[in-house]
This record gives sequence, C-alpha cells and structure tokens, in this order.
Amino acid sequence: MLFLSAVIAAGGVLTDSTATVIGAMIIAPLSTPIMGIALGAVQRRRSTAALFVAAGGMLVVVLGALFSLVLPASYDLLSNSQISSRTSPGLMDLVAALATGFAGALALSRRDVAAVLPGVAIAISLVPPLVVTGVCLGQAAWWLALGSFVLFVSNLLALVFAGMVVFGGLGYATADRRKETGGVRRTYLALGLLFGAVGVLLVANTAATILVQLWTTRATNSATQWLAASPGASVVNVSAQSRTLYIQVRAPGDLPPVETLLADLQGQIPDGVPVVVVTNEGRQVQAGRVGD
Repeated sequence: MLFLSAVIAAGGVLTDSTATVIGAMIIAPLSTPIMGIALGAVQRRRSTAALFVAAGGMLVVVLGALFSLVLPASYDLLSNSQISSRTSPGLMDLVAALATGFAGALALSRRDVAAVLPGVAIAISLVPPLVVTGVCLGQAAWWLALGSFVLFVSNLLALVFAGMVVFGGLGYATADRRKETGGVRRTYLALGLLFGAVGVLLVANTAATILVQLWTTRATNSATQWLAASPGASVVNVSAQSRTLYIQVRAPGDLPPVETLLADLQGQIPDGVPVVVVTNEGRQVQAGRVGD
C-alpha cells in the first residue's frame, strides 16, 4: 500500500494534480506505525514501528527520485505548486500537524470517532513531502529537498508527540510501566528537544518568508511609482529567487532610468541585494480577421 501510495503521489506531484495527491494521502499507511511509535514509547516497550517508518520513508524517497528522471534538466521545480508548497514549511505547518496528531490519536483509541481517520490522512502530509524530497534530490535541488524533508520530520514528530500525550492521558500505559516515571520523562524530554529544534527551524523559515514578502511588496510599490510616468507600463510580477530580486514589467515604450528605481528601493530592501528588471513589450499588433 505504501508503494502504491508513493507511485500515486509521484504522479500527482509531477502532473501538479491536487486531487491525485489527496488520493495518495488517503491510502498511505504511514500514520498507523507512527502512532505505534507513540504507543510503544508510552508503554516503554520495543516495537518495529520505527523501523517500518524509516524503511518506508526511504522507499518513498527513492521512488520520487526515480520518477524525477522523466523531468527535463531545465524544469523549474518551483513552478509546480505541489513542490513549491512543500519545500518551505512554516510554523503553522507544525501547529496544524500537532492538531492533526491529536485527532488521529483520538480516532485510533476510540471507536466512536474512528470515522474521521480519512480526514486525518488528508490533513497530515506524510508521503507527498517524501516524494517531493526524492524528486528534488533527483534534480540536485538540495535546499528544496531539505525543506520538504523538514516538513515530513515536523509532521512525524508532531504525530508522535500528540499520540504520546493522548495515549498516556487515556491510561494506555500498563501498571508496571507507570512506575517507571524516570524513563517516561526522559522520553518526553528527548522528543520535546527534537520538537523544539524543528520548531526553531520552522520559525526561522516563517520569519524569512514574511521578510521576503515584505520586501517584494515594497519593491512592487516602488516599481509601480517608477513606471507611473510611462503610459501603458505596468508591473507584472515581483519575485525573489536565489537572493536576487526580479521585477517583471510590461512597457510598450522606453523605461525610465533604472537609477531612479534603485534610489527609491534604498532603505526599502536590504543593501547589496541584486535587482534585475525583466521587460516585456506590451505592443498590440493588428493581425486582421480570420477568413479574410
């Protein structure tokens, strides 16, 4: 089932199909062994759940890398929404994963709420980020692969942490195990430290995303004012790629001096950031009538 889920997810990612990726989420069996890790930690017993998750994760990454071979070398990974949305995780992804973990643990421990498990499978992203990791590795996009892998790890830790809290609160620990409070505390402490480390990465990435959004908004406003004196000129898009700010404009005639734009951007964005203005001619050509 995990193999089939990975194949479906890879097909959905490479074709940028949200519906196909959702289908892969529903049939992915990874959430159950992850909850097995949480239950084993609460009951202080050994299980093969962690081994299954590790081996399954490697399988999905390898399949993603193999499927990436069909992509051309010039393919822009960030133009694919299924990839771009999973390579820059933020703090809200961790919050959502934690809430989903609580819902999944409750659904597994109580029959009266077991019907929500398909919704839990859709809400938590496990197989798709691993597929994206494999695709990015296959295309030698190391930073993008790291971002999607961090998303998977944060979801994994959130599920385990929420499962431990729920299973422990519902009394799934045996009487003998409850006396081993020292070991349980060490487990919670270790998991909390890992959870905190991932949280720091996600907070930093969220802060960086907010700053980039702020800078692109300021650049858009400055570029709009810069083109105000040019009839028919407009700003098409402003984006930040590889520490470079790209300002795409459409202008039917000559552009104003770029020195004016750079002077206006001073103090609006960090000093030393390269700015590239990409122009598209907005000319209209009277082609005639069809059939004439």
